[in-house]
Amino acid sequence: MTVDAAFAVAWMTAAATALDEACGHLTELDAQRGDADHGVNMQRGFAAIAAALKEDPPDTAGEALLTASKVLRKTTGGTSGPLWSAALRRAGKTLEADGSLAEALEAAAAAVSDLGGAEEGDNTMLDALLPAARTLAGGGSLVAAAEAAEAGAASTSDRVATKGRASYLGERGVGSADPGATSAAIVIRALTAAG
Repeated sequence: MTVDAAFAVAWMTAAATALDEACGHLTELDAQRGDADHGVNMQRGFAAIAAALKEDPPDTAGEALLTASKVLRKTTGGTSGPLWSAALRRAGKTLEADGSLAEALEAAAAAVSDLGGAEEGDNTMLDALLPAARTLAGGGSLVAAAEAAEAGAASTSDRVATKGRASYLGERGVGSADPGATSAAIVIRALTAAG
């Protein structure tokens, strides 16, 4: 699998389409655990990424993700904007240094952890990103990585959140998946459209 500019642009574009389609669902999830803006924030941010990459096509995959990071920093509010901006920046730098896609996802997760102080199991986007990264690092396919991300996101419905706004709900938050983990799984699933 070649992670080149065309792959990265296709990934971000597919993610924008999928997040647009999932906006209502993400908003519903966030209404139960947060302030009901996650779907719109992700929709707006990734639509802006797709538009920017179409207007000024990048030369490399790393450049594409660095552009995506800058766009999110300017267009996306809430918690998701800064976290995804940091994640895509670190992933882009990893790809620029000839890192693999698995290493880029690991770097993205590390950036999220560094910024938000979360770990896997805290009911955040890390519960989707890290299983996907491990799957790819172990030689798994993009489809397997997407399935791992989706399973990780689904598992957040079974636990009390310990980070973010959902942590204020305690036991009342159990039963619905974390919106950040769910949207992260959507972004990972979009890799299958690019590959």
